[in-house]
Amino acid sequence: MTDLSLSRRQRFWLGALHILPLCLAVLPWGVLAGSMAVSQGFTPWQSVGLSVFVFAGAAQLVTISMVAAGSGFIAICLTILVITAQHLLYALILREHVAPLPLKQRLPVAFLLTDELFALSVGKRAYDFAYLIGAGLCFYLSWIAFTVIGVVLAASVPNLADYHLDFSIVATFIAIVVPMIKRLSTLVGVLVSLLLSLLFSSLAVSGAIVIAGLLGMLCAVMVARWRGETV
Repeated sequence: MTDLSLSRRQRFWLGALHILPLCLAVLPWGVLAGSMAVSQGFTPWQSVGLSVFVFAGAAQLVTISMVAAGSGFIAICLTILVITAQHLLYALILREHVAPLPLKQRLPVAFLLTDELFALSVGKRAYDFAYLIGAGLCFYLSWIAFTVIGVVLAASVPNLADYHLDFSIVATFIAIVVPMIKRLSTLVGVLVSLLLSLLFSSLAVSGAIVIAGLLGMLCAVMVARWRGETV
């Protein structure tokens, strides 16, 4: 747990400090989101607005691609709902810890709840409001700043996509997942998800990542029950 003997301001800055490495890890991803939006015909304000109001890297990139392809509003919403479905699981896991907080504090935590903030809070068992807001707000402002950099670079650096900035997406999730592998069931779930996602993607299976993730979780639960682990 966060040391509650610290002042609220100290806990706020402690959260910001702890999430800073993950902020730096998504710098290329944010730059890619901003530059990709501009290259697909979004105005600079629209490009930054996606980061301000949507605040979900994968969802933003998919939205940009689908808008450029002429997809309908409902199709985009349904796709984003599937892509970001894990946030519902995050919220359910953290629910018992944030339930005592008043609604005016739960809402900003919900908006700032990303993969990175979830990994940080679960790993450190830090559910203090000041800590969560410090970490979440630091990540949010960093993401917006990186998007602005991408918007600026899109006009001055040709073929920015050729630099493969999207690799930061993979690197970020590796940094998040690996420290959380502490049991055999978790390891099995990760490996099954990884291998099946590669297999299904090579076979051009629709929804490959989602299917692989669900099957990975199923295998993890089966192994946990077999070993008598607490799921």
